[in-house]
Amino acid sequence: MAVSRSDVLRRPFDVTWALFEYHLDRLEPADFLWEPAPHCWTVRRTAQGTWAPDWADTEPVPAPVPTIGWLSWHIGWWWSVTQDHLEGRPPRARTDVTWPGPGKPTVEWLRDLRTHWLTPLADLTEPDLDATAPFPWPTDSGHTVADMLAWANIELMKNAAEIGQLRLLRAASA
Repeated sequence: MAVSRSDVLRRPFDVTWALFEYHLDRLEPADFLWEPAPHCWTVRRTAQGTWAPDWADTEPVPAPVPTIGWLSWHIGWWWSVTQDHLEGRPPRARTDVTWPGPGKPTVEWLRDLRTHWLTPLADLTEPDLDATAPFPWPTDSGHTVADMLAWANIELMKNAAEIGQLRLLRAASA
């Protein structure tokens, strides 16, 4: 039985998501803003009551250690922009992706992103997968939509592992 490329891309996503759910189910609100090191990136309350991530256009050296809050915002940002590209919408700006806050609001936001991600994935055809991907590379890079989906899988796996490790470190240090 032949397996489609879409299925090949979907399987590692499903495994990564199942592992991520293990940590999402166990996150406490205080986990999100726990700062594991003095030099870290987090999300901070603005004067308007929203949350804004720490950011630099050029990554600092040494790289800051991210908090779970920052990592969960980061997932929401790149996943939203990737989905914009996948569905043919103008991509939103980084500053237009607002973190919902510690605890349940962010967990629900991430789960909603997953739900919305599955619909366009199911509809992709082989020619769709071969189309040029406009993100996260320059348009003339030769990367395809299949490459973009593989990148999204890798990015989710990396960020989910970082969140899991931070959750375990905080629990172990309590």
